[in-house]
Amino acid sequence: MFPRSYILALLVVFLVRTPCVRADEGMWLFNNPPRELLKKTHGFDATDAWLDHLMHSAVRLNSGGSGSFVSADGLVMTNHHVGASALQKLSTPAHDLLADGFFAKTRTQELKCPDMELNVLVNIQDVTQRVNAAVKQGTSTAAAQIARRAIMNTIEQESLKATGLRSDVVTLYEGGQYQLYRYKKYTDVRLVFAPEKEIAFFGGDPDNFEYPRYDLDICFFRAYENDRPAKIKHWLKWSAAGPKEGELVFVAGHPGHTDRLNTVADLEFLRDWAVPESLDRLRRREVLLRTYSERRAENARRAQRELFGVQNGRKALLGRLAALQDPAVMHAREREEKALRGHAGNAGAQSWDQVAGALKIERQISVDLHMWEGAGAFQAKLFGIARQIVRLADESEKSNATRLREYRESNLDSLKQQLFSSAPIYTDLEALKLADSLSLMVEKKGEDDPLVLTVLDGKSPRDRAADLILHCKLADVALRHKLVDGGRAAVSASDDPMIRLARQVDEPARALHEVFEQQVDEPMRQAYARIADARFQITGTATYPDATFTLRLAFGTVNGYGSGEQHIAPFTTIAGAYPHAAENGNIAPFALPQSWMAAKDKLRLDTPLNFICTADIIGGNSGSPVVNRAGELVGIIFDGNIDSLALDYVYTDKTARAVSVDSAAIIEALRKVYGAGALADELQKRG
Repeated sequence: MFPRSYILALLVVFLVRTPCVRADEGMWLFNNPPRELLKKTHGFDATDAWLDHLMHSAVRLNSGGSGSFVSADGLVMTNHHVGASALQKLSTPAHDLLADGFFAKTRTQELKCPDMELNVLVNIQDVTQRVNAAVKQGTSTAAAQIARRAIMNTIEQESLKATGLRSDVVTLYEGGQYQLYRYKKYTDVRLVFAPEKEIAFFGGDPDNFEYPRYDLDICFFRAYENDRPAKIKHWLKWSAAGPKEGELVFVAGHPGHTDRLNTVADLEFLRDWAVPESLDRLRRREVLLRTYSERRAENARRAQRELFGVQNGRKALLGRLAALQDPAVMHAREREEKALRGHAGNAGAQSWDQVAGALKIERQISVDLHMWEGAGAFQAKLFGIARQIVRLADESEKSNATRLREYRESNLDSLKQQLFSSAPIYTDLEALKLADSLSLMVEKKGEDDPLVLTVLDGKSPRDRAADLILHCKLADVALRHKLVDGGRAAVSASDDPMIRLARQVDEPARALHEVFEQQVDEPMRQAYARIADARFQITGTATYPDATFTLRLAFGTVNGYGSGEQHIAPFTTIAGAYPHAAENGNIAPFALPQSWMAAKDKLRLDTPLNFICTADIIGGNSGSPVVNRAGELVGIIFDGNIDSLALDYVYTDKTARAVSVDSAAIIEALRKVYGAGALADELQKRG
């Protein structure tokens, strides 16, 4: 449970005619920045030039995190744990880059990542009127969903043809607005530097979402164009000093998802069903991967990236569930909702009933939806590849307007880059995960379920998984190309068992997808749009929408929390890492790498290593640059403390903090631990 003082900090007042946000609250749109709030609370003038430069310096990674350009030659900084997917794919049994680190001393030594994509936001266009106009009043929710998908696909296709930029129509305010985001895309991305996992994730799972921390959670890549380092106009200049206590700082990143605009019924659905179900699945997968990893060192290497993701997700969901299970949090949301419903009146209040009705349907189909359409029964990369090939063959024969969103014309290049990735696939791990998910399928659906019988084909989950993986040939990238190029005819003729399985379950999976879109998503989208209108009448549009993995601006001050003996100082230092390791026996996950032990006498030990601030961040912000008033990079977000996990639902600056690596520590480590002086020089070059 959270302390009472923390809960009291969550209470907000809704019925006011100014933005209903706290001093440092908000994941703000760059085309709707909080200029007045910043001026009033911090005396800062967010000019167009300042915002434009920061926006074009920020980077989104398709692996699910954020980053920033930090040199004119395409150098990108993000977190080690964000870059871990690339590090894992580039590793071999002889060279474990994720564990041991990597440094390219020359440009020719930089390693090309198999399937990494970087997106840089170029501009935003409001298309709300056009999207809404395509959905005729009085049509059924099924017809509305089809019309909305068609217009979004069409807008994106037109934009791609006109600009050549990646084009995504983004739903904001839960359906209150639609905006077209255009991105410059980089697909030739190469690894430059990564420290050892021991220092990047020092403290491991016990310290995750905690503070104080002592982590160098950084990773550097370089974007290339035409086989040369990309020439970048907007990049962040480096602050050698880092931030000071009490200083105003800004975060430009891509928060993944929040539920601050959800109805109480929606939050109750998360609390009572969705989050506990997800937790159970994560705990199951964690046991499986941990057991596999303990069998031999090579197993541990193969599973380490996925195991980290599962453990991180499990701990994050536990923190969110704790917030949802606290009556004070829910009572605060109930009071907010009551006030808003009162303002909306009887007609508007029906929107909340519509959300509740859609949630009932989602609950009814949730197990089947997860198993079949969500592929919860088929947790293997090879099945994911097979499904993409099967659906790509079918969807490619349709007009762009009628395709599933994933297969729209504007997304095909990105989809194919992932589909044709040369990343290694480990068949022993694939078979283990598939057997476990097939077993879960039997547990959830029962042995006599017709589709279960079809999937298992008379075998046990373990034997069926072994047979599927043994005879599947889709690890061969050339075969994937051949099947995609051959279209539906080639896919239909394929005797690959995983392709056959994907085809067998595709019809029922698609049917569930359609039910969800037309009976859950579309009714909720319409209802939330009306709720958003009611909220706009109170606050205007001078507020921020829930997170959508699109670029946002957050801000806050570098401050500790607590009082007296319980006060947590905002900074840790390099010096503090050594006793933290010693008091935990210098054993994993508290063992500092040998490079840091050897460099101790050379290091300036009082250099700040990590710091905390009140900026409003959430998952997806990992790797976000932290800048000062001058727009200089002073740090990089890599975590939040345990109290920050409630930020999914409501903001507080009482004890919630964003955790960053200090810019001063990065330079100190590069020069004195890793001998990477040339990289440090590139970062500190002033332009």
